[in-house]
Amino acid sequence: MLKISRDPFLRFTTLILITSSLFSYGTEARLHYYNDIHNPNSYPEPPYSSFSQSQPPSISPDPDDLSQPPSPCQDLDQEVVHDVRNYGAVGDGITDDTDAFKTAWDSACSNDEDNNTVSILLVPFGFTFVIHSTIFTGPCRSYQYFQVDGTIVPRDGPESWPSGFNKRQWLVFYRIEGMALIGNGVIDGRGQKWWDLPCKPHRNVNKTTALTGPCESPAALRFFMSSNLSMQGVTIKNSPQFHMTFDGCHEVHINSLRITSPPSSPNTDGIHIENSNSVEIHNSVISNGDDCVSIGSGSYNIDILNLTCGPGGHGISIGSLGNQNSRACVSNITVRDSFIKFSDNGVRIKTWQGGSGSVSGVTFDNIQMDNVRNPIIIDQYYCTSKNCPNKTNAVFVNDVVYQSIKGTYDRRSPPMHFGCSNNVPCVNLTVSDIDLVPSKGEMVVDPFCWNAYGVVDEFSVPSISCLKSDPSTLLLGGLLGECGVR
Repeated sequence: MLKISRDPFLRFTTLILITSSLFSYGTEARLHYYNDIHNPNSYPEPPYSSFSQSQPPSISPDPDDLSQPPSPCQDLDQEVVHDVRNYGAVGDGITDDTDAFKTAWDSACSNDEDNNTVSILLVPFGFTFVIHSTIFTGPCRSYQYFQVDGTIVPRDGPESWPSGFNKRQWLVFYRIEGMALIGNGVIDGRGQKWWDLPCKPHRNVNKTTALTGPCESPAALRFFMSSNLSMQGVTIKNSPQFHMTFDGCHEVHINSLRITSPPSSPNTDGIHIENSNSVEIHNSVISNGDDCVSIGSGSYNIDILNLTCGPGGHGISIGSLGNQNSRACVSNITVRDSFIKFSDNGVRIKTWQGGSGSVSGVTFDNIQMDNVRNPIIIDQYYCTSKNCPNKTNAVFVNDVVYQSIKGTYDRRSPPMHFGCSNNVPCVNLTVSDIDLVPSKGEMVVDPFCWNAYGVVDEFSVPSISCLKSDPSTLLLGGLLGECGVR
């Protein structure tokens, strides 16, 4: 008989091994011709680290395809499987199964670890379960596995959302201390009717007229004040707003997830991180209508590895930060061995005027770009309307490394844009081994710099001559004390 260790990490690893076996700040940029020694179409496939799988994460099986087998956790010994059907869930795609899920969660959560068992809430393959806005609350008495092999959907659109229920969130996990979201199933937010609300940003093209109407839309998955979380294998798609958010979380491990929504879907960030630390996002694919990953204030020790972003979306963003004169602190962010394709942005830092705090200790390393409009961008004049006033304060951007970023860009914008605050310069920028050429033609746009200080370590394409040398101590003033920056 198979025994499962009481250690949560070993339990999670054992289950994964078994389941895996089955399955503007505007400027007039200068244009000139580039002697194209490169073939823009000859760049290799996205890089993969030695720690990653040899191919991009595969798409999870279609839950409606009965030829695909479910994950076999039922065959394990020493576990307690809480199949939601045993608690009254129907799974016909019509009946509201919320109460059954809540009862199953409460039962799994109260499982006593002293019995040396594993607690698994099972969403079985071949069924579609309708759930309205729900909070799954911890802490639980043992490590939890929330195994999605079937499909979970909400009610379809804002008109069918139950009266009195929060329209900003759908599935919430609160105060969880140890949980794995695993499986080969789908969490489908059914976002189309939410995206079509008349007040959504893409409906107001000129950004000058305030459109009336309810614009609250739910994030598909929210993890709040939780720790020791793992996610693997599940597909999350078509969220009305953000697909997955982490707020006040610690020790988060994401591996081999797929997140997808149409490029035109508004505010559908793939993964949003806020006030969280020690977060890993590895070997995953995100294609959506907004930021692939967005990193908000209070976040530090974030590691992104072997991530594919696009087609569509706004790339990997730190920010936006400093909205409404707020203070923001973000540090120790690493993005490496990743691929961004057909996106509005590549790697971006975006801050509002008037904010304070700092962004520091950021590394973007070995990133492949394919037809990206703004491959490298710092935008300290971020604004979502046309009437944002000029302000003197700004979030301080310090110690950012851009290394081995290569590929093609859409030459409507410069391949590198360092638009820093008039009063708060960006300092300690390091640019090394950049090779970015136009996706079409030979007309190259030179990099743009404004109040940006740094060094170019290696010859890059295009050449970078607009970075200033180190600013004076007088110019920096007290900025190096922001958020504990040294």
